[in-house]
Amino acid sequence: MSAAGTARVDHAVTSGTFSLDGETFDVDNNVWVVGDDTECVVIDAPHSVEDILAVVGDRRVKAIVCTHAHDDHVRVAPALREKVVAPILLHPDDKPLWELTHTQYLWDLDLADGQTLEVGGTTLQVLHTPGHAPGAVCLYAPDLGCVFTGDTLFHGGPGATGRSYSDRPTLEASIRAKLFDLPGDTVVHTGHGEDTTIAAERERLG
Repeated sequence: MSAAGTARVDHAVTSGTFSLDGETFDVDNNVWVVGDDTECVVIDAPHSVEDILAVVGDRRVKAIVCTHAHDDHVRVAPALREKVVAPILLHPDDKPLWELTHTQYLWDLDLADGQTLEVGGTTLQVLHTPGHAPGAVCLYAPDLGCVFTGDTLFHGGPGATGRSYSDRPTLEASIRAKLFDLPGDTVVHTGHGEDTTIAAERERLG
């Protein structure tokens, strides 16, 4: 455990489904929580409020930050918001995807490229990285030497682009412009699967 003001990254995996374009798949999603012993932010809200709260513990949640609005990343965001009384943050370009899952609820605050979020004595920098989804963002934590990429970049390469609202050239351009300039030893915490590094993925994509 870290003292108040000393930020850390906590992690769990939760299981459920992803649905888009009339198809549904079983998926395991990473849950990432960044903060200290007092406060934190939750990155994405997949599948299970209880699984997320188990990682949060007794800390105050400052925000629920959505890397994008596919249903396996935002499905329990409104329910989590009720539990922890914290705003949901999403890039507005993902409104069409959000509305595929949530028609009765909106998010609370818009994310913007270059925005910074402060939590537990550290800073998260918002990087707008469209391609997997129009409003996809990554969250760079320079003090912690890591970046949370959602489904923009995985261990093994870029995220999927074979479905509605996605585009492979746009995604690759986003990765090259926003992620590959980060230090090579930056740890990539992904939306699904294992970690990687910027250097490893830069070499793969070329």
